[in-house]
Amino acid sequence: MKRKITVFIAAAVPLAIVLIAAGCSSTTSGSAYSSGPYGSAVKASAANATVGAAKVGVANSRLGRIVVSSGGRTLYLFEKDKNRRSACYGQCAKYWPPLLTHGKPVADAGVKQSLLGVTRRANAGKQVTYAGHPLYRFAQDTRRGDTKGEGIQLFGAGWEVLSPAGKGIDSDG
Repeated sequence: MKRKITVFIAAAVPLAIVLIAAGCSSTTSGSAYSSGPYGSAVKASAANATVGAAKVGVANSRLGRIVVSSGGRTLYLFEKDKNRRSACYGQCAKYWPPLLTHGKPVADAGVKQSLLGVTRRANAGKQVTYAGHPLYRFAQDTRRGDTKGEGIQLFGAGWEVLSPAGKGIDSDG
């Protein structure tokens, strides 16, 4: 009996180390699936892999003209953020990955360069801001034009799609 327990522990410890290392990895090339506030698996990316300066533009959506990333993904503001500082870390940032940049963000068509900026995150990353709002994507927005995060109340406050004027779009009317 002792031998079986020893063999099990000897096999389980390396597996646990590999799983822990994979969960703690800071690489952005992959993504994880996590069961979260919606009760189903949600694709949760640890960070937004930005090689150079982030580009921010405008696109048409069912909500009107909205601010989007260079890949056409909807960008959101978090009502809990104060003084240009992000309040979304940990589990929150898995569902709402911050738009990160290496360098000064660039305005694409429809965006005012004067409204673009950056704020430092606690982990030393630079997050893009627009009109003072730190910008995020939503993990369940999988295609251009998706706005599934609009109006959600999660992680202590509401999430809103951002208009080119730098205001939240209130889809409730």
